[in-house]
Amino acid sequence: MSGLLLVEVEVFFLVRRHPFAVEDFAVLKGPLESGRQSPSSLGFTMILATFLQILVFYLTYYVAGETTIYPNVESIRTIHFWITAALVLLSALYAIPAIYNRSQRVQYLLSILTVQNVGAACMYLIALFLIGDEMDSTVDSLIFFTKVTLTIGVLIFIVTCIRFYILLKKGAYRAGSEKERTREKFETKSYLPMIIVGSTGLVFVIQYVVRTFNWSDFEMMLVVVIGFTIFFTMLFVLPEQLVILYCKYRFKSFNFDGNGYLKSEEKN
Repeated sequence: MSGLLLVEVEVFFLVRRHPFAVEDFAVLKGPLESGRQSPSSLGFTMILATFLQILVFYLTYYVAGETTIYPNVESIRTIHFWITAALVLLSALYAIPAIYNRSQRVQYLLSILTVQNVGAACMYLIALFLIGDEMDSTVDSLIFFTKVTLTIGVLIFIVTCIRFYILLKKGAYRAGSEKERTREKFETKSYLPMIIVGSTGLVFVIQYVVRTFNWSDFEMMLVVVIGFTIFFTMLFVLPEQLVILYCKYRFKSFNFDGNGYLKSEEKN
């Protein structure tokens, strides 16, 4: 986790050093303009996140992790409990209009953390705990498997950040800067590194799961594979979430006024 945090900081300052203007991020404003990520919409999401985090936390440790042999489950659960408890409390607070209207940036940061907690952390742990519940699993093999899958996840995140930076430099997120078909073609080619890394990771996961589970546990195998797929997907979308958060801190036009409309960059 500390390595992932360092990567996020490096990407943030890498973007900050480049003289990007608000026009370079115009396409990223789409979810804001449509209202899907307006403060009121995120406020409703915070309400759902409050209950969803509690439910998924329970499923992670008291269903999937009840009989697992995965090491240090108690320590992981204690640390994760306090993190989740803090996120649940903040989610409940930032579902209140009087609070989120004054702290839109914090609300968006909180939405990122809650989504990553449910979609990345919990899904990943559920998959690991279910593997550790099988007779053929050993502690050493689980630790090795954890290291490999985390490494693959970090690689997906790094490659996605590099791709994002290249696209920004080429103006792929400027509104009307190039033909839509040209942009889509470039975007398709730029997905290739992530596809290679992600496919390699899923192949490794599937091979390990097939060797560990009996074919009679096909449903459990499917749950595990889906868990890792969601984990990799969350790391894939994380860079875009962080860039939008960066834009909300840097540009006024990525924030909403008191009437629910996006602000203008003009001082007046």
